[in-house]
Amino acid sequence: MKAIATTPGKQGSVHLADISEPSGAGDVQSKEGNESPGVLVEVVEVGVCGTDLEIANQGYGESPAGRSVLVMGHENLGRVLKVPPGSGLEVGQLVVATVRRPCPERCLPCANGQSDDCLTGHYTERGIKGRDGYMAEQYLESEDYLIPLAPRLSRVGVLMEPSSIVEKGLMQAYGIQRHRFPWEPKRALVCGAGAIGLLAAVFLRLRDLDVYLVAKAAADSRSARVAREIGATLLDADKHPVGGLGKELGNLDLVFEATGVSAVAMAAIASTGHDGVCCLSSVTAGSRTVTVDADALNLDMVLGNKLVFGTVNANRTHFEAAARMLGAAIRRWPGVVEELVSRRVPAESFQDAFDRRPDDIKTVITFSGG
Repeated sequence: MKAIATTPGKQGSVHLADISEPSGAGDVQSKEGNESPGVLVEVVEVGVCGTDLEIANQGYGESPAGRSVLVMGHENLGRVLKVPPGSGLEVGQLVVATVRRPCPERCLPCANGQSDDCLTGHYTERGIKGRDGYMAEQYLESEDYLIPLAPRLSRVGVLMEPSSIVEKGLMQAYGIQRHRFPWEPKRALVCGAGAIGLLAAVFLRLRDLDVYLVAKAAADSRSARVAREIGATLLDADKHPVGGLGKELGNLDLVFEATGVSAVAMAAIASTGHDGVCCLSSVTAGSRTVTVDADALNLDMVLGNKLVFGTVNANRTHFEAAARMLGAAIRRWPGVVEELVSRRVPAESFQDAFDRRPDDIKTVITFSGG
């Protein structure tokens, strides 16, 4: 069966491979670490994100132990082909698989189903670190890591993985803030209009916040169209620098940063309002140096009772919550969330999916399960 694979550390090695078994075969474990018969899943489509581009273009990633090649892809949507006896899943059911697997030491978070918060750093991730991913016609996975989806999510289910990261950040922001003091957020700023930023804007609008989305997006772009449809205000980043938006817009109760630019992340922290929270979701790479007024930032953080935290990856709880939010979004704005998937590319033409176009939000690669 066909799969899209690469040799981590070797730039330009992404290729269409022929594999003899479903991706993940021979390495299926339950959440307790026991060998599992696994559920056989036919892949419908797999999203391409910045991590995949790093793996493809910069040699990032880690192949499974004893192998030099890694099957790529972690943003997935599939359909169940075969289940073991006693399974709660049904053949034909739509599913999405989570990404991260527990560390062998079973640190406290990993032992409690929260490998997204692993303490040791020895976790593995499908399609990224030490485990084959989902860019294949079929994969095998433990039922513990499969999230069933309603049929109505068939056109947006591939957005589940980025949605889970967004919803995790927002769940944590609300949970922490409401333990600190009475908190009724009214105004939110989202930095970045990629898939993560737009999903954050959608989920915040579902929470009835006034949402400002600051990005370098043309007024006639797909991102701008989505922002208008959900009632968010799009601001041109060149005309409205993030660092000044706290004064321009008033007290920002919640700031969600999703640009991948460290300078913007620092500005997002500074623009967060009194009693506000800033959620950082960007994974920034490189060696940029940013000059900040450390005294002013520290003083403002302390006197303003600000909270700043980072979020990455997600566990089953967040995937299930994301499914509910996506369902609510497609009911409230029919056809709008679907626009976040800007292109669908067949596996045989996978390279087109790795070549980003100006109006791309989320490009996905389709397989035989479509």
